[in-house]
Amino acid sequence: MKKLLLLSVFVFIFQGANAGNKIKCYFNKPVDTTASTGVNAVYLNNCIADTLAAYISRSRYSLDICIYSFEKYVTFSSSVLDTAFAPKVAAAIDCAYARGVRVRLIYDSSNANTGLTLLDTGIHTMGSPQGSAYTIMHNKFLIIDAQSPDAADPIVWTGCLNWYQEQFNWDYNNVIIFQDSALSAAYTAEFNMMWGDTGINKNWAASKFGQFKTDLGMHNFYIDGNLVELYFSPSDGTDSHIQSTIESANKDLYFGEYTFTETTDANDIIAKYNAGLTVYGIDDSYSNSYYPTTHFTPDLTTHFKIYTESTDTLYHNKMLIIDPSDTCSDPMVLTGSHNWSTSANTKNDENTVIVHNASIANQYLQYFKGSFDNLTGSKLTLPTYDCNPAVAPTQVVSNVALKDNFTVFPNPSGGEIYMTYQLASTQAVSIEIYNVTGLKVASVFNNELQDAGRHTGSYTLSTPGMYFIKIIAGNESLITKVLITE
Repeated sequence: MKKLLLLSVFVFIFQGANAGNKIKCYFNKPVDTTASTGVNAVYLNNCIADTLAAYISRSRYSLDICIYSFEKYVTFSSSVLDTAFAPKVAAAIDCAYARGVRVRLIYDSSNANTGLTLLDTGIHTMGSPQGSAYTIMHNKFLIIDAQSPDAADPIVWTGCLNWYQEQFNWDYNNVIIFQDSALSAAYTAEFNMMWGDTGINKNWAASKFGQFKTDLGMHNFYIDGNLVELYFSPSDGTDSHIQSTIESANKDLYFGEYTFTETTDANDIIAKYNAGLTVYGIDDSYSNSYYPTTHFTPDLTTHFKIYTESTDTLYHNKMLIIDPSDTCSDPMVLTGSHNWSTSANTKNDENTVIVHNASIANQYLQYFKGSFDNLTGSKLTLPTYDCNPAVAPTQVVSNVALKDNFTVFPNPSGGEIYMTYQLASTQAVSIEIYNVTGLKVASVFNNELQDAGRHTGSYTLSTPGMYFIKIIAGNESLITKVLITE
């Protein structure tokens, strides 16, 4: 089971550059707020470029930009040309540079990147190397003021969005933005490894891309008492984390992918569907000839759709939503630049974040539902779950597996936690508590023989953080998570 906390990160919307929530997500296609549990997802209708420019405009010290494709125009089959949106972003970068902000930009050399011609020629840029040992530098992230003396300044903008009109307004994309100095530092370290230096001047002799990069070991970030995971490809084995995130689902799962060719990921999703979970998916038609998509069509039936809305637009997301309908579980979102392919996992430069936050998971669900229902065919039916762990002590439930009846509450907790579970027969029970480093911090029960029926244990944890509760009863074992807040 995955073990993660809620990440909180700060963001402001383009209408006003003021401090707000510590995490923010935006979508460029309509959302369905009927699925909202309190915070409505934000649909930025043709104004993501304005939002990006506003974030850039708040920079005071540094901008590190790592973008796969930055184009000032795109030609479509309908011969429509775009010249309006890239200049807004370029102008914001130029203004930052003019007021003394240090600007560094890495781009993929296999693309035209015509947007670079709009930038001041004094801005330092670096194209990724090309050759048989490389594939593509596929990142799409922006780091703002990573080394600001004010810890509230650093911002990371990421997601699956390239910088041109089709991606801003027409293709299906999501953006997620964080405020956190430690997360910004990790992104900066990855940028510096490709740049080959920590300063303004790139160093080709020291730079590393693709398979030559190393795992920097910075993956877990605690923000406002919460944790987010960060993985870069190909050094960090990202697909193994995609698989473990899929496997962590307890109640419902939703995926939306542009390129989906990893059969292990597909088999894990099908296994969840066959186990009775609510599972829905959308893939772009680009993936239609690959095994995972052809596998989903018969197995997920009406719960799976292939995007074929337009030959000029793409379903470009790379996202996974876990348990958004069950806050007693661990609602989370996985997103970033990483397509679910062997190249993304073993060759390309990519970034992936996993955010454990019920509100963010619900906002992504609103976006997914809006997209799924707008495509032709069946509509998405959301499951409902009763997240009320307080079960009367006299209630008897027999022959129920631990995974269906072991509950830790309240979660999050200020310190004191309760564990309830039902035994179908007399069994030896152990309950152990571990911190995020794997150190056992407590044993609530140690191989204690307990009768059939409902049982409750309790423990108080004084140090904030994420903990893992492991129960062993007879031949079954289960690990669940609990967040201790200040």
